[in-house]
Order: sequence, then C-alpha cells, then structure tokens
Amino acid sequence: MDTVSTAAGAIQKRTNKRYWIVVMLFIVTSFNYGDRATLSIAGSAMSKEIGLDAIGMGYVFSAFSWAYVIGQIPGGWLLDRFGSKRVYFWSIFIWSLFTLLQGFVDIFSGAGIVISLFILRFLVGLAEAPSFPGNSRIVAAWFPAQERGTAVSIFNSAQYFATVIFAPIMGWLTHAVGWSHVFFFMGGLGIIISFIWLKVIHDPKDYPGINQAELEYMEAGGALINIDVKNEKRTPVKGEKWKQIKQLLSSRMMVGVYLGQYCINALTYFFITWFPVYLVQERGMSILKAGFLASVPAICGFAGGVLGGIISDYLMRKTNSLTFARKTPIVIGMFLSMSMIFCNYIDTEWMVVGVMAFAFFGKGLGALGWAVMADTAPKEISGLSGGLFNTFGNISGIVTPIAIGYIIGTTGSFKGALVYVGIHALIAVCSYLFIVGDIKRIVLKPVN
Repeated sequence: MDTVSTAAGAIQKRTNKRYWIVVMLFIVTSFNYGDRATLSIAGSAMSKEIGLDAIGMGYVFSAFSWAYVIGQIPGGWLLDRFGSKRVYFWSIFIWSLFTLLQGFVDIFSGAGIVISLFILRFLVGLAEAPSFPGNSRIVAAWFPAQERGTAVSIFNSAQYFATVIFAPIMGWLTHAVGWSHVFFFMGGLGIIISFIWLKVIHDPKDYPGINQAELEYMEAGGALINIDVKNEKRTPVKGEKWKQIKQLLSSRMMVGVYLGQYCINALTYFFITWFPVYLVQERGMSILKAGFLASVPAICGFAGGVLGGIISDYLMRKTNSLTFARKTPIVIGMFLSMSMIFCNYIDTEWMVVGVMAFAFFGKGLGALGWAVMADTAPKEISGLSGGLFNTFGNISGIVTPIAIGYIIGTTGSFKGALVYVGIHALIAVCSYLFIVGDIKRIVLKPVN
C-alpha cells in the first residue's frame, strides 16, 4: 500500500522543467525579431545621416531575407548533425555580433556604407537561419502532442512581443543618443543571452532537476526526448531527398499553403521593415513617437496570434474538421488585414494607428502557417518540409522590402505600398479558399 501511494505521489509531483524551455525560446525569439527590426527603427535617422534613399534602403532591408532563405536547409542539416543546443548557441552569438557591428558602418563613406550594411544584414540573416527550425525541433523534443500547439504559439507570438518591448527602447535610443546605439544595445544584449542559453538549454534527459515522471509523461505524449541521440544510420537512396521535395511541390495543397505563407509574410516584412519608416516619413511623427506607437499594432498582433490558435482549436473540437478549423481564422484574419488600405484615406494620427492595429490583429489571427505545416508535413521529412515551407515564406522577405522601396522611390508616397500589401492579404485568402482544398497529411510515395 505504501509503495503504491509513493508511486502515485511521484506521478502527481512530476517536475515541469519543459515550461522553462519554452520561456527561453520565447525570449530568444523576441531577440531574433528585435534584431531583424533594428534597421526599421534606426532607418530614418540613419538614411538622413548617411544619404541612403528609399530604393537603397529597400535593398538593405532585403539583405536579411536573401541569407535567411539560403540558410534554411543547411541550417536544418546542422541542427540534425550537431544538435539543437550547440547550433542554436552559435546562431544567437553570431547574429548578435553582426548586429552589434552594424553600429560601426558610419566609419565608411558613400557606397561603402551601403555595401557594409548590406553584408552585415546578410550575415545576420544567415546566422538566424537555424532559429525557427531549431525552435520546432526543441518543442518536438520537450512537449507532448497535447501541449505542442500552445508551445509553438508562445514562441511564434514573440515576433509581436519583440516590437512591444524593443521598438520603444530603440526609438528612445535613436532619439537620445543616436542610431548606432540601437545596434550596440541589441547586439550586446544578444551576446549575453547566448551564454544564458548554454546554461538553460539541455537535452531532456540531461536537464538538471528533471524527474523520471516528467520524462515519462513527455514521451508517452509523443515528445521525441531522444532526438539528439545518435542512432545507426540507414543507407539513403540516391537523390531521395530531391524526389521527396518534388512530391511536395507536385501537391496542389502544398503549393497553396506555400503561396499563402508567401503572402502572409509580405505583411510581416512590411511591419518589421517599412512600418516605422511609414510613421516617420508619411505621417510626420518623431522617431521617438514612432517607436512607441509601433508597439500598439504589435500588441494587437500578439493578441490576434494567441486568439487565432484558441479559435482554431475550439473549431476543431466542435466540428472535427481540420480544414474548417484552420482555414476560418486564416481567411477572416487576412480580410481584416486588408483594412490597412483605408489608411490612404485617413489623416488623423490616432485613426491611422487604430486601423493599423486592427489590420495587424487580423494578421496575427491568420498566422497559422506553422500549425498547417504540423498538420500536413510527411512524418518521414517533417524537418525538410518545414524548411521548404519557411523558404517560400521568406522569399517574401526579399521581394517585399525591395518592391515597397521602388514604389516609394517612384511615387514619393506610401499609398501604393499599402495597396501592395493589402493585395497580398487578398491573394492569401484566395489561395486557401480555392487552391489548398482539404488540409490533410501528405503520404509520400516510396522512393526507389
């Protein structure tokens, strides 16, 4: 009887170390997006000081995404080869170092500034490439299936939280001490965070203080607690991975999902690159004020992101239709996002911020791409499928900043830029309604 009671007590008192893991992922992802957004906050002051026009700024904004796209599949390979902890540490450290170095670009002059800034932004993107595959990999190792959706939504919502926290700080630094200090602050703090990562992140079985009850609970729910344990490798079929990629690209459903993510990311990259510049240049706000007001739509995006997951899970329970549960928040959210076009017909400052807040609430509501990937990715190549998905999504990060730069440069106004982004939201709606079809897991054909 005493033995049974003791065993029951042990089960009831299992540790919850996995929650600290998702907290760390949230913090690191916040810095990830904060470092992406440094140029959008410092951009107006920097462009005036170093003589960078809108088209040049568009190219510099896009440098991150060129490298981020290129690094997706190699980043995933490194994670599988060397493990999440080590690769992610070097990722954080290196991207933070290159962020810090951007504060010194004014030692050059003329074209040298643009070239050095482009190169450093490119290197930040390359270093950040393993981040989201790493997040997904760590969540897969630490969280049972019934908790994985919540964990993913937490780290994914960090993109909005980063703006809430860092945009006012970066705006104040630019106003008070100069744009270069934005890069010194974010880069220096990121380097410190990288060493905290080494202390906090461990493989599940090696985590200090974790008990057997938690490990058994995680594993019973489908957590891949041995993901970094090296197993005997089978001999791969020649060209197997490329043939599997070809199967994904020949699926109408996946093509629709990729197109949808490309369009949804157009909104994301407008927000983290041109939006603060829009507030300063188009709406005449001070850099300090723009930094604070940019956090208002971010708060709404954060709320929309959390609510989108809740609504989707609720619809899944009520209707038992995965297709309806995923598509409904995406379609509604993208329709709401199109409201940003109305800013072209509004002059009142608070109304502009309010409409943008409403639009980015919609963007957050519809940001269920990674959930759709979890529903559709073939079990054999879930990592590769996620890398391919992220590659298509972030090509938008290359195209969007440059396209908006040309629109502003040729028209002298942001009006066309808002229409450009709004049209992408409409295309995302059409993609999910008319191309994707039923959402279900892809079953790969055998590769011989």
